[in-house]
Amino acid sequence: MIPAQYCRQVARNFDRLAGAADLITQAATHIIKALDADNKVILCGNGGSAADSQHLAAELVGRYKLERRALPALALTVDTSALTAIANDYAFSDVFSRQLAALGRRGDVLIALSTSGDSANVLNVISAARPLGLFTIGLTGETGGKMREACDLCLCMPSRETNHIQEMHIAVGHMMCGLIEQALCSARS
Repeated sequence: MIPAQYCRQVARNFDRLAGAADLITQAATHIIKALDADNKVILCGNGGSAADSQHLAAELVGRYKLERRALPALALTVDTSALTAIANDYAFSDVFSRQLAALGRRGDVLIALSTSGDSANVLNVISAARPLGLFTIGLTGETGGKMREACDLCLCMPSRETNHIQEMHIAVGHMMCGLIEQALCSARS
């Protein structure tokens, strides 16, 4: 694809994504309530979604744009010893749910990323979150896959192409981080 065509496609996708503004705000509001109650945000995904999980956790723990307190967030994708031990001793489909069983607490928020919405380990962690009392937010592609019904709130990006879905995932994550910072900084001042 020619770069100019690619850019036009990205612009069309983001124009369509603007229709999800209310859902993005709702997701951020759930996260703000959790953080205000001294709970944490837990993120996970595979491949590029794993990288996005880590990126968004870092924005919350460090800062996005505003100087503020560190916010409790972690990505279940970073502990290679836990990932490989759980995959070896149990199954790869359990790598996130087993960690969530150890780290998740009632009132926390799980943000699960999957471009297809059908990744077994992501679906398993969403299922594990419900009895623990976590609110689940899904970021996925246009169809939503099985995540559409599994999550408390599912944001489906308006594309079926992995690269474009991931471009919108990180943008949605940044939008949520901005809303979170604004709310928490204005509440503290």
